[in-house]
Amino acid sequence: MKVVLAPDSFGGTLSPREAVAAIAEGWRHARPDDELVPVPLADGGEGLLDAVAGPADTWLTTEACGPLGHPRDTGLLLRADGTAVIESALVCGLRLVEPARRDPLGATSYGVGELLDAARDAGAERIVVGLGGSATVDGGAGALTGLGFRLTVADGGGLKVGGRDLHRVAAAERGWAREDWHGIEVTLLADVSTVLADAPRRFGPQKGATPEAVELLERGLAAWADVAERDLADGTVHRQLPGTGAAGGLGFGLATGLGARIVPGAAAVADLVDLDGALAGADLVVTGEGRLDATTAEGKVITEVLARASAAGVAVVAVVGQTAPDADVAGLRDLEASAPAGPGEDPADEVASAAARLAARLA
Repeated sequence: MKVVLAPDSFGGTLSPREAVAAIAEGWRHARPDDELVPVPLADGGEGLLDAVAGPADTWLTTEACGPLGHPRDTGLLLRADGTAVIESALVCGLRLVEPARRDPLGATSYGVGELLDAARDAGAERIVVGLGGSATVDGGAGALTGLGFRLTVADGGGLKVGGRDLHRVAAAERGWAREDWHGIEVTLLADVSTVLADAPRRFGPQKGATPEAVELLERGLAAWADVAERDLADGTVHRQLPGTGAAGGLGFGLATGLGARIVPGAAAVADLVDLDGALAGADLVVTGEGRLDATTAEGKVITEVLARASAAGVAVVAVVGQTAPDADVAGLRDLEASAPAGPGEDPADEVASAAARLAARLA
């Protein structure tokens, strides 16, 4: 039997490739004669570079501002076709901040702007930016500041990075940002379809925002949208576009400031790694993620795999870390949780064991 292994990362414990390896180990234990085809996936969030990197691609290392303003070593992927791929989670990701220090009022996407500049300096004319997994709710104002845009308050002083003072923004201009961005195609991979105004209430609490902080962030994003659309987009309204709320509004900032295009991340990654080609002639797909919940149906990897496998006439099963009560498992032939109470000391072994149990049921 030809079995395609197409999981996402497992929530900070396993990268997409590590998840594939763990599932393969367990599957072979129960069904050693199956042909396994590895296709690691991502939705634009954590694990994007791990999923799309090929043997002919190059990793460009650089230094950029982290989510709390401290410089950190990071990088981006230069694909063989000249496309640069940036994973926002590597520079402003929630998992880069200790739980006790998480606070979107202070977190910034500034480093994403620096990575965009690094990609352009490397000669990329096409740049793909994954938006998921951020610690920020700054509407992408930080990223534009990192690119050289000048954002000011009423007295002409510079706007501080982070979400705390975003409601004070009064004007935006290109500043020292280069003028050649119009010749560079920037595509944003959104892991959710959330619009800008809904980002604070939807994602703020998981990033450390109190109810009071959520209200302040809502005021800030509304003010920022008014200014950015007026000063940077000639009045064109971007804030209602699906995905502008991704990564705390990073999608909005880059769409407004750079004219970037927002697309569903899971579908774009599936195209980049040719999931459809792998499905040709397959008998089964094993997908998975760290937590199956209500957001899975909003453009996450499992939903994309289900849609493509259905079109190809291939059944789908899944290994997940946990299954939430509100999870929609419609379309899955079978499902196995690896760590219902949360990941233990060896998540790879837990996923391998779950895959073995799943495979054994098919014997």
